[in-house]
Formats: sequence, structure tokens, C-alpha cells
Amino acid sequence: MEVFNKTKNLKVSGAGARADTFVTRLFGLIPRRSLGEEEGLWLEPCAMIHMCFMRFPIDAVFLDRDLKVLRVVENMKPWSFSPWVYGARGVLELPAGRCSGRLAAGDQLEFLG
Repeated sequence: MEVFNKTKNLKVSGAGARADTFVTRLFGLIPRRSLGEEEGLWLEPCAMIHMCFMRFPIDAVFLDRDLKVLRVVENMKPWSFSPWVYGARGVLELPAGRCSGRLAAGDQLEFLG
């Protein structure tokens, strides 16, 4: 799936996947060694993430039901925990540094495909 920032009129990710079951959300990116520049993972439902057993840092984008960005947590390191984001319906996990200049609180996203 492609992720597009409608507010800034730019592509955020070209190869996103979805984790929407208990098992796929639990393991998320843990089995991976890295994320490609265009890759991402959409966890839904989700309002908080952990980085236990992760091998690389990520950017985490917390979205409400309408895919509006509530909070961006950049460069989350392995073995850290995000805050609980009130009102979040899901989290888009992207490669560390991907959000810089592309995403900010209040932006409206669209998922295509």
C-alpha cells in the first residue's frame, strides 16, 4: 500500500504493509533486520508500541480514525516504549528519519492500494 500526505502533497511510503491481527501486531517488525526506504508497517488498532527485541530504530506516526496525524515520534530506539497516544487508532511505522520534513501533527494521510 502507498501512503500519501494530502496536507503536504507528497508520498510518504510506497511499500506499506498492514498488521491487523493480534499476532501480526505483536510481532510487527521484530523479525526484520531493517526497513527499506519506501517500506512501512500500519498497525491497527494500536495506540502505543514497544521496541522490545527490535534491531533497528524507526519513526512512529500515530493516527486517528480519519488518518489524521496525532503525534510523530522520531528515531525510536530498540528496547524503548512509545507514549500512549490518546485518540490513536493506529500507528504507521517507518524507517528512522523518514518522517523528517514529510509528516507533522495535524497532517492528513491517505492509504492507497
